[in-house]
Amino acid sequence: MKPKIFIDGEHGTTGLQIRTLLAGRADLDIISVPAERRKEKEARAEYLNAADIAILCLPDDAARESVSLIANDTTRVIDASTAHRVAEGWDYGFAEMDKDQPARIAAARRVANPGCWPQGPIATLRPLVDAGLLPADFPVTINGITGYSGGGRTMIEDYEAKGESACEFFPYGLSLQHKHIPEIRTYGRLSRDPILQPAIGNFAQGMITIVPLQLGTLDYIPSGAELHAAIADHYAAIAGSVVEVAPYEQVERVPDIDPERYNGTNRMKLHVFANDERAQALLIAVYDNLGKGASGAAVQNLDLMIGKGV
Repeated sequence: MKPKIFIDGEHGTTGLQIRTLLAGRADLDIISVPAERRKEKEARAEYLNAADIAILCLPDDAARESVSLIANDTTRVIDASTAHRVAEGWDYGFAEMDKDQPARIAAARRVANPGCWPQGPIATLRPLVDAGLLPADFPVTINGITGYSGGGRTMIEDYEAKGESACEFFPYGLSLQHKHIPEIRTYGRLSRDPILQPAIGNFAQGMITIVPLQLGTLDYIPSGAELHAAIADHYAAIAGSVVEVAPYEQVERVPDIDPERYNGTNRMKLHVFANDERAQALLIAVYDNLGKGASGAAVQNLDLMIGKGV
């Protein structure tokens, strides 16, 4: 019997992407609220409780409401909002985060899909903290740029209306209270809040995150090769990983470091660059904010939960 999948919020940016990715899947039964009942709370509750797996593509408060509407112990949930990412009882849906994470997701009743901004920093920082090369209280700063689709429907409409006159590089989150900070701190194994300086670019989707490291204050200063080896070893140990670690090189520029490089895929590529004489390094992640950063990760988690890829 095919698992029944209900996408609550299927007409939003992430929901539409998930529907596209699941189109033609003969192994799934995608159920949807009829158009005339879409605004009825009772209809959502009916479909949430009829589903084997519900994928929530909603604002935080609406996602919490959807979870409260589930009255059985059989509907499993993937929540793409921020609401449950550090909540007790929810497993984090970054399959490559740890060697046992795919199995945890496969067995979970509640999975919090990762945010787009946290995944790159977590992917690079966590292996280094686990390996003892960075202390948990290291003062982390994160920079990066994402496509305007990361801002949701309003920002998409605004950027597309402005066309070529839209801002090429638009920093935001200047209050230093970005909603992804708890997620990065928790799963990056950090004991203090990082600084996240995000920016929107004049392109639809794709992203780069950059973590610069000033290593000179550490008691033991790891080399760039050591940083790279710890990250590469982490992902080499994870079966079915879609995270690739680029070879360690001393170069000025790399064509792969293009925010749109992996658009439409669930891939992520990590780079380590360093100047050992200066005791400085850069950790760079390239991925699709709507792929590995949202809808692609949700489908990856869905497949794990229905027994594929474990």
